[in-house]
Amino acid sequence: MPLAQLKGLSGFLSVEQKSELIRKVTDAIVSVEGEGLRPVTWVILEEVPSGQWGVGGSPVTTEALKKMAAQAK
Repeated sequence: MPLAQLKGLSGFLSVEQKSELIRKVTDAIVSVEGEGLRPVTWVILEEVPSGQWGVGGSPVTTEALKKMAAQAK
């Protein structure tokens, strides 16, 4: 039974984006392991509260991440 655990900042992704992420990660796994495992492929999205995720020694907030994402567009 394949299991993918993904962590991200709370409030960053919309419900639609989470659904798309689950679908695409599942598709990636079954493309390698075989379509027969789709029914038992688990994807867990865990949300970490804003400010409780650190990168390079500094906490990252949801708002800061949204600004970085907007600049990349």
